[in-house]
Amino acid sequence: MQLYKYFFLLVLSLFILTKTQAQTDTLSRNKIEPKREFRAVWIATVENIDWPKKQSTPEQQKQQLIDILDDHQETGINAVFFQVRPAADAFYAKGSEPWSKWLMGRQGQSPDPVYDPLEFAINEAHKRGMELHAWFNPYRATNDSKYYDLSPNHITNLKPEWFFTYGGQKLFNPGLPEVREYIIHIILNVLDNYDVDGIHMDDYFYPYLVAGQTLHDEYAYSKYGAARFSNIKDWRRNNVDTLIQMLGDSIHKHKPRVKFGVSPFGIWANKSQNPEGSDTHGGSSYYENYADARKWMKEGWVDYVVPQLYWYKSYHAAPFDTLLNWWSNNTFNRHLYIGLGVYRVAEHSKASLAFKNPTELTNQMRDLRNNPRVEGSVVFSSNSLTSNFGGFADSLSTNFYKSPALPPVMLWLDSIPPNVPRNVVARQSGQGVLLNWETPLLARDKEPVYGYVIYRFSGTEKIDLNNPDHILHLEYDASTAYQDNSVQKGVTYLYIVTAIDRLKNESDRSPAIAVKVQ
Repeated sequence: MQLYKYFFLLVLSLFILTKTQAQTDTLSRNKIEPKREFRAVWIATVENIDWPKKQSTPEQQKQQLIDILDDHQETGINAVFFQVRPAADAFYAKGSEPWSKWLMGRQGQSPDPVYDPLEFAINEAHKRGMELHAWFNPYRATNDSKYYDLSPNHITNLKPEWFFTYGGQKLFNPGLPEVREYIIHIILNVLDNYDVDGIHMDDYFYPYLVAGQTLHDEYAYSKYGAARFSNIKDWRRNNVDTLIQMLGDSIHKHKPRVKFGVSPFGIWANKSQNPEGSDTHGGSSYYENYADARKWMKEGWVDYVVPQLYWYKSYHAAPFDTLLNWWSNNTFNRHLYIGLGVYRVAEHSKASLAFKNPTELTNQMRDLRNNPRVEGSVVFSSNSLTSNFGGFADSLSTNFYKSPALPPVMLWLDSIPPNVPRNVVARQSGQGVLLNWETPLLARDKEPVYGYVIYRFSGTEKIDLNNPDHILHLEYDASTAYQDNSVQKGVTYLYIVTAIDRLKNESDRSPAIAVKVQ
């Protein structure tokens, strides 16, 4: 009898747990997804990680990039970080640095027939309602020690005194003022010549520590830093601070509505090193890379940060949740996007075993979604999504990203929305519905309209523009027409159009226009 009682309690407990889980899943499915969320992916060109495939022709490269962007659009991605300068080289035509060797196989070799990869990528991303942020590696000049393969006009050959060698690579010396001026010039050249939505820098500032290696920047320190800094490490940190501040100011002066962000190593500092740090026990960007991303946010020098939280939730040295909470408590009202290490699913190491569990990454997504200070996430890297590592891309497209999303606004850069689209009309055209409207009057800041959001409701649905399920289409150009070919006969639809500016501030809604499909 006693055994029966325990068995009955066990069954009852399992029933309650199952019912609770089912209710939770139902609530999760019924919960309105965020209308604004940054959903991005890194497209790495260094070593041909994501694009292009080796020994491919320009036409093949274009098709590869189209396929990648199509796949990401289907997943629900709304922004890409496209690597344009992996090692003082270029994946773009309008610049002074040589073509990257990862484009055509040899540094300095132009594509034949000539095309501009960055311009092509921008146009294709915008067609699909995606922002494109040009991704720069600021200080890395080579990715290996094959210096004999460098182009004669590579900056290491033109200005050898600007570099030190560390870990088999040539790296810009951040302590030289002329190096800072050069890097800013390179980035502003891209900014002025291309319609990018953002400038993005990764975690390669001062190099990660290599056993037995020494940074030889003593001469630069004695010339530029010793009088002001008694500690060379503080001077190094100030060098990076200076570049970030100068670059942020320059970007926003040249194009006030272009975003500037960085992706630091996941640990800023450990609490054992710094009382402001996280309760972690690993390498840190503040002490190893001399990168003080916390300060950059606090001072308003950057618009967003993407810490690389490539660890699992129960990792003892650097738990994902511990770092998620630390960064969310140190954003200083700048945007925080979380870098997710989806690539780790394919690793074959003991340290990556946790990522084989399909719930690891989805639970990380739930954690960052439940943190109100987190505005989105970025996946490293593109191939891990297009290959659907661990089924994560499926989880995004069917659950987390099942509805479209606009990027979050940056009110410190622009808080004035466009005016309402004028004279919206809709009529049946063939098997679909054709919408037309007129461009809104200029807003108070005189900024032209950048695009439009088209909403659709069935005749019985409540009009709620906060529910992204009703976003039918995002238009990232000034076109004033749209053809809806996904309608069904006998259904009455209501259409609403809003305008957006470059930073995705949204206008008030147009009147709802009803069309019954015959």
